[in-house]
Amino acid sequence: MLLVDAHLDLAMNALVWNRDLKLSAHETRALEAGMTEKGRAAGTVGLPDMHRGQIGLCCATVLGRVNPQGSAAIDFRTHEIAYAHCQGELALYREFQRQGLMSFIRNQEDLERHLKNWLGDTPDNDGDRPIGIILLMEGADPIVEPDRAAQWWDDGLRIVGLAHYGPSAYAFGTDSAGPLTAKGRELCKMMDELGMILDVSHLTDESFHDALDRFHGPVMASHSNCRALVDGDRQMSDEMIRRVLERGAVIGVAADAWMLEPGWVRGVTRPDRVTMQAMADHIDHICQLAGNTNHVGIGSDLDGGYGTEQTPNDLDTIDDLQKLTGILEDRGYTRDDLARITHGNWVGFFRQHLPGA
Repeated sequence: MLLVDAHLDLAMNALVWNRDLKLSAHETRALEAGMTEKGRAAGTVGLPDMHRGQIGLCCATVLGRVNPQGSAAIDFRTHEIAYAHCQGELALYREFQRQGLMSFIRNQEDLERHLKNWLGDTPDNDGDRPIGIILLMEGADPIVEPDRAAQWWDDGLRIVGLAHYGPSAYAFGTDSAGPLTAKGRELCKMMDELGMILDVSHLTDESFHDALDRFHGPVMASHSNCRALVDGDRQMSDEMIRRVLERGAVIGVAADAWMLEPGWVRGVTRPDRVTMQAMADHIDHICQLAGNTNHVGIGSDLDGGYGTEQTPNDLDTIDDLQKLTGILEDRGYTRDDLARITHGNWVGFFRQHLPGA
């Protein structure tokens, strides 16, 4: 069954972690044997793994934060440097498209052509089909000024999250607090004019509600789980979930174990504590709030700075996301439900909200 993953940091892994995405996760683990940094020798994502798991479409990120005191490899001193870094990530996707490994999805026509390729007759070699990518910016700092969003739009950017961890120039993200900044309010207006999609994942409560009050365009949550099941400001409260449901959003459930298991301590808790049943719990909670299966999908965030040390113990590589179909089927979800959750809801959302040709 085709699976859409609404959040993968593919270019970050290539440019920051120096990983060859054309290799399988197991091949990359072998190359990283002996490395002790968190997530090393434990990756889950490579293009062969995505093909094996029928993950034919994803939201692929560009990510760079402005944080002069930061120590992470995605922290930069200025907006100009963050912009240049993310243009480099974009260049990788463009080169992969030139090689026939990826296909940019910029509009409805691109989407339909790509879906026809993936849902039509299977070619002799699944690896011959490029993986579709819709460009997502995680944290808006690489937009140097609000009016520069138009240049990013021309580059193919279709989805923007206003903040990541901590504050950005535009909003407040996980582990911080506050509403949109003046620039954030201006950027929301510009995004409305361009037709961009707002990704509310990572927004702290004040910025979340402020953004929904001001932004009138399409809204999604690429990788967010439920605060009712796992407490913390990284998760969405039931109130927040209901607000985005009212806007017709789809919420992608993440595979990051600290978002799945109450009391998880990153770098300390071991993955034998949680299974993919926990992902199904978050999917089910969203379905219960919605009263249907029309607003939930997958946004795994796999290899988003972590590896199998921080995933469910029955998830070895990204193709194991397909196990969710059996888990949910055992809970009474129908084949039509499963089709919506694995791909149909995201496909319908992008059919509605990507621009025309």
